[in-house]
Amino acid sequence: MNFIVTLTLQAIKKIYGEEIPESTVTLQETRKEFDGQVTIVTFPFTRFSKKSPEQTGADIGEYLVANSVDIEAYNVIKGFLNISLTDVFWLDQLDKQILKKDVGVLRRNGRKVMVEYSSPNTNKPLHLGHVRNNLLGYAVAELLNAAGYDVVKTNLVNDRGIHICKSMLAWQKFGNGETPSSSGLKGDKLVGNYYVRFDQEYKKEIASLMEKGRSEEEAKREAPLMMEAQTMLRKWEAGDTDVIKLWEMMNEWVYDGFEKTYKKMGVNFDKIYYESNTYLLGKDIIEEGISKGVFFKKDDNSVWIDLTGEGLDEKLVLRGDGTSVYITQDLGTAQLKYNDYHMDNSIYVVGNEQDYHFKVLFLILKKLGKSWAEGLYHLSYGMVDLPSGKMKSREGTVVDADDLMADMIDTARNRTEELGKVEGFSGPEKEALYEMIGLGALKYFLLKVEPKKRLLFDPNESIDFQGHTGPFIQYTHARIKSVLTKGGYKAEIIKAKPAILENTERDLIKEIVKFDDMVASAAENYSPSLIANYVYELSKLYNKFYHEVSIIKVEDIQLKNFRLNLSAATAQVIARGMKLLGIDVPERM
Repeated sequence: MNFIVTLTLQAIKKIYGEEIPESTVTLQETRKEFDGQVTIVTFPFTRFSKKSPEQTGADIGEYLVANSVDIEAYNVIKGFLNISLTDVFWLDQLDKQILKKDVGVLRRNGRKVMVEYSSPNTNKPLHLGHVRNNLLGYAVAELLNAAGYDVVKTNLVNDRGIHICKSMLAWQKFGNGETPSSSGLKGDKLVGNYYVRFDQEYKKEIASLMEKGRSEEEAKREAPLMMEAQTMLRKWEAGDTDVIKLWEMMNEWVYDGFEKTYKKMGVNFDKIYYESNTYLLGKDIIEEGISKGVFFKKDDNSVWIDLTGEGLDEKLVLRGDGTSVYITQDLGTAQLKYNDYHMDNSIYVVGNEQDYHFKVLFLILKKLGKSWAEGLYHLSYGMVDLPSGKMKSREGTVVDADDLMADMIDTARNRTEELGKVEGFSGPEKEALYEMIGLGALKYFLLKVEPKKRLLFDPNESIDFQGHTGPFIQYTHARIKSVLTKGGYKAEIIKAKPAILENTERDLIKEIVKFDDMVASAAENYSPSLIANYVYELSKLYNKFYHEVSIIKVEDIQLKNFRLNLSAATAQVIARGMKLLGIDVPERM
């Protein structure tokens, strides 16, 4: 709508003799209870018009109508000038912006962005929390790619540390040589079982020591299992051959399991980093920081940074014995990633419990003078809760990602068969549809909410063909495809235009032509929820259009072709929007 801004600037110069910056003209979508499609806020103009907001709006409105063939009327409500655009304008927009192969694909902008997501631990399978992380990271990457960025999708796997050794030690003690092949379990599930087993046996040892008079803290520290796990970690860091061999074997089990889960979930990566390769990085950066006076040493030789001037605190960046802490390796890994890809922006998709950590990390990199630190961003997201409460990995109460996806597919199967939406489908076609609906419901439910918000995931609510859900949108797409088939529509642009648009037609066109702007906005804000909610509103508008006008039974062949064309354009945008979220839509249901 840039022409409206340009024309408004001309009106202000002509009527009031003022030249103002383009940013002063604010356009909004007109509220549904008022006539018009575009609203101009007139309050900022009263300082030089010396008139009321209403009269100022009337002055500008008259100029716009007189000087544009695309603007047919205006009305002023308080300080808001509502503009009505002609049907010819909307039809021209329809011709220009829809039924093109690259709908929702913006021009390349020459900028590179890295999106890091997933970041699992190799001591347990992926769970519901990881599902939100993966879906969010993947969707943001897809949106940025559509918005013109060169995108690199990365995954930093946490494959070392005491938690990994807990699983290894438990398998060594209690596994009796069990493998994924012998147990029939996916490798990540098998390893996760031993992480739970460690915790169970560890608690027994703590209880036993406390019965002998130890305090709880003493018991936790002196429990034989924990001491053995710590010994194993030291051996791993020293390169002990047997420990490394065990670590490699169990990690391979986990990676194989992860790959199956990622494939089912529909996410992927361009580059995988491993903490076992990066945990020693960062020490050179610490030395650099000391020489620049960014860091300081304490009497015990530990290295710190003073961030009290920024409202934070003093932060340890290297222990006195020279060993790394998390921030050390994160500094080094950030530098490694930049060296590898020289990206303009780097997005870390990590839960909001790490907000403070990333605030410190980015601040340190800026103080070190890293030019690329300005492009770092923590995409912080809220946790996912279930009606049954919180999840704990070590106690085995997490909702496993594989089980969740399987349950969603089963729920979709039951719900779809109840509604009789699979008549004429073969067995394999039914199963493919159930998977599409079940996973679509899961993905849409988790992505329709703003990332920063904590959410309560209700599997039953997510599969509702009439609610604010993925299946409702998928069913709308299938409905449109059915209309096109019954109407004999051919996949080509038909230049058929009615003399006058029905309100539902105009509303539908107006929504469709917003799609490219919505993609740009969703990418800029790293918010797939903008696209999720946009596609839902578009689907609602189509259903209203479907119920209020005749499409394939209308006698006027030109009008029929136009409405089929409008239906095809809607289906195209729905499919493209859902694809950006990693969701497929069915051709029929």
